[in-house]
Amino acid sequence: MAFSTEYWDGNSVEFSIDEFTGAMGDSVTVFPVVVAIAALTELSLTRLLLGFAAFQIVWGLHYGLPISVEPMKALAALVIAGALTASELAVAGLLAGVVLLAVGSTGTLGRIERYVGQPVIRGVQLGVGLILLETGIRLSLDGVTLALVSMGVASVVILAGYRKASALVVLCVGVVFTVTQVGVPTPQLPAFTVALPDPSSVSVAALEGTVAQLAMTVGNAAVATSLLLSDYYDADVSADELSTSMGVMNLFAVPLGAMPMCHGSGGVAGKYAFGARTAGSNVILGAIYAVAAVLAVGIVSAFPLPMLGVVLGLIAIELGRAGLDTDHLPLTIGIGLLGVVTNIGVAFVAGALGYLLFEHGS
Repeated sequence: MAFSTEYWDGNSVEFSIDEFTGAMGDSVTVFPVVVAIAALTELSLTRLLLGFAAFQIVWGLHYGLPISVEPMKALAALVIAGALTASELAVAGLLAGVVLLAVGSTGTLGRIERYVGQPVIRGVQLGVGLILLETGIRLSLDGVTLALVSMGVASVVILAGYRKASALVVLCVGVVFTVTQVGVPTPQLPAFTVALPDPSSVSVAALEGTVAQLAMTVGNAAVATSLLLSDYYDADVSADELSTSMGVMNLFAVPLGAMPMCHGSGGVAGKYAFGARTAGSNVILGAIYAVAAVLAVGIVSAFPLPMLGVVLGLIAIELGRAGLDTDHLPLTIGIGLLGVVTNIGVAFVAGALGYLLFEHGS
């Protein structure tokens, strides 16, 4: 059973089982990361989820497509690992928003892209995955029994053929476990406030995080997403358009306490693979995020950290798999390892220089 309606410019939304399952295909890239951030930092899960709820709907209806809205994963990994404070995260999100808006609105993304080769982008992804894996292992060791149970649940899901959903399933099991311990949370809405980060948070770490995130965003959130929208939906959405919308999104969202967000090829692929064909999946997912935001208060503070560690490990493995799909494996691995022993910003700059030398030498 399905319900479909048109809104503007001939675009339509459909509400059906396929659109619902498509929405779930995108949620696997958001819920686990956002819960980890809320559990390990001072950021509010309610505000984070309301940000995703609003912009899932806004960009879905704007583009008339099941487009994704995901956390900026390099920044997410750094704040989860403690390499960025919440205030530095906000600074990095705003800086990334300014750059993406400027690059997209002037149509210069295509010119920048050729200086950041695929092996460099994959290396940053690998480095981010390794940082998350390190954090996940540390958290898992705080409660080996719960971690082993979580790994067992993930193994069953993976063996059943749903590898990419394994982190979300473990997260759901953790939520059920937490509710049995603390009870059903009382619905609560946050107060509406606007706050800019303290100027002292404009730090070297924030700048390095911004650079690392932009490296991933150019390839994965702009160029790759544009290509997938064309392949899957025959849609003409340029990388510069996506860059502009990501810039606008972050300049609005971050001051309201939301997570720095981007579009992402993984979310688009997830939506498509699970049946989404219209912006109806975005409206459905936005509503799910909004309901979860209202009910989330009280769960995060009691969520078992060993289970969260396994969730982070599963996310890290997915990022690592994507990172190793590269045209130059030694360079990609080198960038990833350098990102762990130094930081992602340094690894990106060194990798970009190495890539340029490699290209020039060949």
